[in-house]
Amino acid sequence: MSPIPSIQFGYRSRLDSLDVFRGLAIAAMILVNNPGSWSHVYPPLLHAEWHGFTPTDLVFPAFLFIVGAAMAFAFARYTQHRTPPQKEVYLRILKRSAILFALGLFLNGFYTYDWSTIRIMGVLQRISLAYLLSSVVVLNLSIRQQIVLVVALLVGYQLAMQLIPVPGLSAGNLSPEGNFAAHIDRLVLGTQHLLRGGPYDPEGLFSTLPAVGTVLLGYFSGWWLRRQTVTSRTAMYLGIAGLVCLVVGGLWGLMFPINKALWTSSYVVFSGGWCLLLLALCYQAIDVLGWRRWGFPFRIMGLNAIFLFVASGLVARILIYTRIGSGEEAPSTYTWIYERAFQSWAGPTPGSLAFAIVTVLLWWLVAYLMYRQRWFLKV
Repeated sequence: MSPIPSIQFGYRSRLDSLDVFRGLAIAAMILVNNPGSWSHVYPPLLHAEWHGFTPTDLVFPAFLFIVGAAMAFAFARYTQHRTPPQKEVYLRILKRSAILFALGLFLNGFYTYDWSTIRIMGVLQRISLAYLLSSVVVLNLSIRQQIVLVVALLVGYQLAMQLIPVPGLSAGNLSPEGNFAAHIDRLVLGTQHLLRGGPYDPEGLFSTLPAVGTVLLGYFSGWWLRRQTVTSRTAMYLGIAGLVCLVVGGLWGLMFPINKALWTSSYVVFSGGWCLLLLALCYQAIDVLGWRRWGFPFRIMGLNAIFLFVASGLVARILIYTRIGSGEEAPSTYTWIYERAFQSWAGPTPGSLAFAIVTVLLWWLVAYLMYRQRWFLKV
């Protein structure tokens, strides 16, 4: 797709700001996934322990939100005039979803691949399933029907979580062991296939259903933006919608707590509000004011986002599983680099943060070299 925004038949064909937003999201994801030491993480880069919301809790929903917003442009030829897609379109969607899911299993199992205990779900797996389900919804339902579906999905998820009891426990138990989503995951996937052997998985199967709502919120934003002229007023309306979602999500959280691990309905709306605000800022800066030089460093990461996520995860695992020296006491290559190159002069927590920042910069350099070679790896 062309990097220059254009108007076709009264509709936007793409958004540079969306590539920049995607680059911000993948840079943040690499940052929070690669501290020098998990025992010394810079506090804002930690998830909320359970209920609550931190800046880090915005990273994953932002990526799903962007997936949805991009769908509004990728599927425009079918949704604009409600043209039924051919079978080949669904096959491409299924292929992309399968590749994403397989990449997630590849990372989860590295390097032993013990299929009896491998974690089945994960970040890429959730993206895969949420993209697959959202694509079917977008291609087959009108925008009004989609909005009704999202409301029903979020309300239904809350009712299931608060009214259906887990055997041996009372209904509405939202603890890691007692929540209904974890119970379903244990029944379907098996405890041995959850994160670290259970009792729950933060990217579980059942909690992926409200994550579809996050993707569709992004789709609604992209669908609306395609129909607008490029003005500050458009950015302002996005920002207002974001503020409304923050208020609604915050109030909803009084009844159904904001919780990333459970991907609660209030979390979907609240995080969606922040995504709308960030998209509004990117839209105003990049598309309206034309500050493309500012956005360029992030844009090039956004153009190869999935590659950067998989490659950074793979390299981190290689560094963790290889050791400097011999014997059980020998540190992993990852720990050795952190302790010698960062902790030794900056201290534990600042050194851990510096390690994460340098990791992002190194992967930015990889993205830049790929951009110079015009290598854009798509799933």
